[in-house]
Amino acid sequence: MPFYCFSAILSRLKKANRPAIPRKTVYRLSLYLRCLARLKDNNIQTVSSEALAKVAGVKPTQLRKDLTYFGQFGTRGLGYDVAALSQMISDELGTTSLQPVILVGVGNLGLALLSYRGFEKEGFEIIAAFDIDPKRRRDKDVDLPILGMDELADFVQSHHVKMAIVTVPAAVAQEVANSLVQCGVMGILNFAPIVLHVPEDVMVNNVNLAIELENLSYFIQQ
Repeated sequence: MPFYCFSAILSRLKKANRPAIPRKTVYRLSLYLRCLARLKDNNIQTVSSEALAKVAGVKPTQLRKDLTYFGQFGTRGLGYDVAALSQMISDELGTTSLQPVILVGVGNLGLALLSYRGFEKEGFEIIAAFDIDPKRRRDKDVDLPILGMDELADFVQSHHVKMAIVTVPAAVAQEVANSLVQCGVMGILNFAPIVLHVPEDVMVNNVNLAIELENLSYFIQQ
């Protein structure tokens, strides 16, 4: 058995033996990872739970509780090794290597996301976009291929894509989600203002800018 295959199996076994990490904890792990990246950029090699918690905007007790999912980690009096903790969180989140992502719906928002170059730094690579009218003229040129929806299934399966960004109108979002699930996509970042209904083993994260603005509006009222 090749070494890389054995490593992948071992990694899955390790995860299977650990308790499932709550969704809110996974979100905070992403915050910690970005804080650790800034510390590494500043050549800081160790950090205390108090300092890391302050930078991440959480309580030290919450941070320590979140990190217990990795077992006993850190040295009393010295804190956490920045590089080692960063690697552990990256392994857990699956961002150690670039993950292929597709985008469906190349309108104004879709074009803006395709033009953003920061995804690769975070461990994700948008490798193609899909649209019901891939040939229509758009305000901005992008380097990535824009393919028709009839090519979706073959592309997803041949490139082993498990994640997709959906930026289509609400009226067709569920239909698009159904197609993605049938192709084997397991994670959807949904920008459409609608609740998507998917199987239990498929994860959907919703980004609704109007709801976020409504929340801000409540807190800024006099």
